[in-house]
Parts: sequence; C-alpha cells; structure tokens
Amino acid sequence: MSEDSKRSVRGADQPAEDVPLAEAALVIESDELDLSEEQEAAPVDVPVEDEPVPDEPVEDELVKDEPVPEEEPLADEPVADEPVAEEEVAEEQVREEEHLVIPAHAVSDDWEPEPPARGAAPTEGDGTGDGTGGDDAPASSRHWGRYLLLAVLVLVGAAYVAGYFLTGSRMPAQATIGGVDVSGMSPAAAREAVDAALTPNEDREIELVHGKKTFTVKPSAAGLALDVDRSVDEAGGARSWDPRDMVALFIGKHDHAPALTVDEDALSSAVAAIGESVDVPVVEPQVTFPDARPKARQPKAGLVMSREDTAAAIRAAYLVSDEPIEVPTVPVEPTVDADDLATAMTTIAEPAVSGPVTLKVGDKSVALPVTAYAPALSIRVQDGALAPHLDPDKLAGPLTDSTTGIGTKAVDATVKIQGGKPVVVPGKQGVGLQPEEMATQLIPALTQTGDARSVAVEAKVVEPQFTTEDAKALKITEKIGEFETQFPYAEYRNTNQGRAAELIDGTIIKPGETFSFNDVVGERTEANGFVTGTVINGGVFREELGGGVSQVATTMYNAGFFAGMEDVEHHPHAFYIDRYPVGREATVYFGSLDLRWKNPTDYGVLIRSYVKKSTPSSPGIMHVELWSTKVWDKIEASASPRRNGRTPGTQYDDTNRCVAQAPAQGFDIDIIRKFIKDGKVVKTEKDTANYQAADRVICGKKPEPKKPKKSDD
Repeated sequence: MSEDSKRSVRGADQPAEDVPLAEAALVIESDELDLSEEQEAAPVDVPVEDEPVPDEPVEDELVKDEPVPEEEPLADEPVADEPVAEEEVAEEQVREEEHLVIPAHAVSDDWEPEPPARGAAPTEGDGTGDGTGGDDAPASSRHWGRYLLLAVLVLVGAAYVAGYFLTGSRMPAQATIGGVDVSGMSPAAAREAVDAALTPNEDREIELVHGKKTFTVKPSAAGLALDVDRSVDEAGGARSWDPRDMVALFIGKHDHAPALTVDEDALSSAVAAIGESVDVPVVEPQVTFPDARPKARQPKAGLVMSREDTAAAIRAAYLVSDEPIEVPTVPVEPTVDADDLATAMTTIAEPAVSGPVTLKVGDKSVALPVTAYAPALSIRVQDGALAPHLDPDKLAGPLTDSTTGIGTKAVDATVKIQGGKPVVVPGKQGVGLQPEEMATQLIPALTQTGDARSVAVEAKVVEPQFTTEDAKALKITEKIGEFETQFPYAEYRNTNQGRAAELIDGTIIKPGETFSFNDVVGERTEANGFVTGTVINGGVFREELGGGVSQVATTMYNAGFFAGMEDVEHHPHAFYIDRYPVGREATVYFGSLDLRWKNPTDYGVLIRSYVKKSTPSSPGIMHVELWSTKVWDKIEASASPRRNGRTPGTQYDDTNRCVAQAPAQGFDIDIIRKFIKDGKVVKTEKDTANYQAADRVICGKKPEPKKPKKSDD
C-alpha cells in the first residue's frame, strides 16, 4: 500500500510513520481514489465500470488477523490526499481495537458506517436508485404528483360547481317544449314563449277515430291541463347537479313534451267510454243440437281497445296536435279456430247423434233416443279444446219419463207464490237413473258404434234434487225487492222478453250462490224460443236473435239493487236509453256480457218474473220480484249530476244490418246505494256509469264531398 493510501485512511494530518501497519484499523483492497480535477468535473451520472467480482465473494464478512497484501498503485492515477471526517476516524479507531479487516470490494466509495434505516429511500450507489437524484429525488417527484392531482381536482370541482350555477340560468341548446323553440332562452323567457304558444290550445278537443267511428275528448272532461312552470323546469330550466344537464347547455338536440296535470280518474272514464263502443267480444266456437241435429257456431275474433295506450295517445296529442288519433286496439283470437271446429263436427258432433244409445239395466235393455239427450248435449271449449258436455239438469227429465220406460220421475220441491204469499210445494222420490252418473257415462259412448254404443246402468231410488226440507230451510217468507220497466210495442220484444221471463221465473238462489242471467236464460237461439230483434252491438243498433232481452236484464238488475243483492257483474249500455233509469241499467250478450249478483244473506231468494205484453196502443211492462226474508229496512238510490259530456258524431252504414239511429249525448254519472237499518245508514256503495255519445246513424253510403262549381270569371 502506498503512503498516500495509508494517509487516506489515517487522515491527512497524521504522519504515516506514526501508525504501525499492524494497528491499521481499516484496509480497503483495490479501492484507489482518483480525485483529479478531471474526475471532479465529470458529471455525476457517468457510469463507473464495475470491478471484477471474485468467484466466491465474501460481502460484509469480517476477516480477522489476515494479512492484507500490498498492492502497487497505478502509475497513471495519482492519489490525492483527502481529509477524513471525524465520524470515520472514530469508526476507524473502533475497528483498530477489534483488529477487523474488511475487504475493499465490500464497501463502495461513498460507504457510510451507519446502514440506512429500513424502508428508507434508496441512495446513490446502493444498487436500487438511479444514481441521479440522491435521497431527495423520489420524494420530490411524489410531491409534484400530489400537487398536480390536487390541482386537477380543484379545477374539476370548480367547473362542476360553475356548471350547476349555469344550469337554471339558460335553457339548453336546441331545446323545444311541445314544438316551441326555447333554445338558449332564460327560463322566464321560455315560460312566456310556451305560455303564449300552448295555452290557447288548452281547450282544443282531441279527436280519435276507429273505422267509421269518430270520438272526441274534451280536455276539461278528461282532466287535462298545461303546467307551464314544470314544462320549463323539466326541459332544463331548473338547476341541476346532473353532468348531462350541464353538457346539454351547449350540445345536442333536446325535444320535450309539455308537462301536464292529469286527473287520472277523469281520463280513465273518458277512455272507458270509448272502449265501450270499440270493444268487440270474442266468440268461441260451439255446437248445439236443436232438433237433434248438430248446429255449429263459428268462432269470431274479438277486438279490445288498449286502455293504457289510448290514454297515452291522448296525453301525447294534447296541446301539440290536431290530427285524429287512431284508436289503438288489440285483436283477441278465439281459443279454438274454425279448423278445429270442423274436426269436432266430424269426430264428435255427427257420431253423437247418429243413433240411440242402449241402456242396459239388469236384464233389460232400453234404447235412449237421440231426442232424449240432445237438448242436454253441447260441444264447447273446455281446457283449450272442443269437448262434449251433458247438462245433468237437462238430462234428468228424459231419464225418468216415458222415453226410457225406466222407473218414475222424481219431483223437486219448490216455492211458489200463491195468493200473494210464498208456499212450499213438497218434492217426491222417483225410481230411475242418476242424472250426474249418466252424464258421465254417456259421453264416451256417444262417439262409438255397434255394441260399444251402450251403457250399463242401475235403476235406483232417485231423490229430488231439491227436497221439501231444503225448501223450508230457505225461509222465503216475504217480498224484499221488485222493479218494473216499460217498453214500446214490438212483437219481437213481446216474444223475447216473455221467453226470458219464463226461464227466470221460479229460480231460487241459495245463500252464498250467484245468479247468472246467461246461465239461467241460456243462449238466445231459435231452439231456445227466441226471435230476431234489435240489439246494440259496437255502439250501434243491429238485428240479431234475442233483441230486447236487455230490458229483462235491466229490470232484474234493479230488483236485485233494491233487495240488497251484491253486484258481481253488470254492464251499462254503450249509450243511454231514456226508458231505463239513468246509471242503473244493464245489457247482456251471450258469451261475453253477463248480469250476475250474489245472495249475501242467510236466506234463499225466489225470483218471480213476468211480462205484460205491449200492443200497438199501449206499452209493455217487464216485472221482476225477489222474495226472501228482509235484512234491510230500506235501500235508497241517489245520483250525481251528469258530467264529462260527450258530443255525438255521424255514421253511415250501407250494410243490410243497418238500423237508423238518432244521436244522443254521452256523459258519466255516479249512482249511490244506501243501506238503511233501524233508521240509520249502515253502509253506502258507489257505482259509475260511463255512456258514450250515440252517433247519428244514416243507412246508406257516405256522400262524396261536393266539388266547388267552376266559374268563367
């Protein structure tokens, strides 16, 4: 080791000869220092070529008492003396005392006696830093990153707050409200523009069309009105924290419908009135057997107005359009189509009446003729398909009368009005076949031939379906309600109303049971005793079987109303007919519209009905009475004023089914029913009737509009 090297370890101010070689505290191998001016002037980041690494380096190991070979200094690299820091001298003295020798390759040029703290930032020369920034470079970079992020957040926040205050101060770019251009206006100016353009349209009627029918809706009757302030706010005239509203101030196209205040009940009422005239009930296929021969009723698709879509269309057109709205409808297809009906005619109906069915009772065989079971037989839709059905009640009579020759017919007990009072008529037992059992066993045999077309049965004592004890238990003792209506002279009315009254008369509704007009009267066919007359179908008069029967339904509805029966189903006519009590009337249509009421009492209800026929000089009278035991002292009815008036239009009909019709105003009305007991109103019920305007119907083609005359001027 040169003297200069030794001095660099001991210190520049200590003579080399004063320190024995054996007492040297630290010897650094092959670590020559070159502090020439060229090196000091070199940039810090100039890479230094690494020293060769021995095959088996011994880093950080302490080697005791090993002689250190002296190396000759490089001739071309003079070593300058360098002062040694006080901390290094102290460390050297400690190492001298411990006689430790540290290899030179284990210590870098800037070696420090104290190791860096765990987790401290890497420093120059430790193998982890970049050698360019020292201890302060990474921290400084992190600080600048934080400052930049904070600055960005501040700018974004400031822009967001500014955007909030900007919304509400002006309308968005390219903005319209109900077609009124309010782009970039102040909210106040936008309100003035919308008010000036749309308010004059508030009372403009909305027109709807369906085929040849036209309907008008008055906005006030439908509960529609313009809300100017909300229209502007919803279009961007109010302050908002939504970034989309801020962006909309500058870019995009923004069309808004005007905001409305809507009375939902009034709008629903107006829509329902239109639906009464538009809806067409679906007709399911059916086969009946008048005169013991199959007669098919073809299926017909129905049509239902979409109430929700119609209301939406009225809202959308209000204030902004005077074009007629096409009434949105939804077709309703029959469950079974015509092809399935044709198949049922071939596979079920025709075999069913091809010949008698043999009844085997013990050793006796009896032919049950087609005429005995045909009135009870029908083929109708059940579980999505056409299937035969036998009505046990209609089958009971033929099974025990002379057509079979088996036993005697049982007689049901009943209650009749005799001398103005209800009287129980006792029932009688019979001997014969059980109707329910026979209805089940006969059906499979109807489509068979030969010996398979037979049923083995057993004659038994047949109890009346309604016994004397049953009749007495009903406690039918007094009249609890009655009603009558008048009708103009028409022979079809006398026939059809008289037949319906005949079928209803004597019907008993037990406690908890429901009366159904269509179930009791049945389908209005020629076989059932009905003739063609005028009915209301689709909001206009038409000629169909059973015309005038709705008068019976209306009279029955009112008798049940004042007797306290529970209303289950009733449908007012599409338009009001002034011979009926306003709001308290009902129409029926077999297969779709029914009149039903439930007996909510603990007593039976007997129905008595009859018709006093009309003559050319006097009106007819339809009369219905209900007999039971009174629950209520009195039932009263009242009506609200008529509201939501609707104006009729004009229709032309060039079909052979046309019936001329005078116009009538449409309206809504509420009917209140009060139940009185011991002088107090115990409960009240409200029902609303919606009447569509009755158009003037002119039979014939609609005339072509007249062309203006040409002039020579």
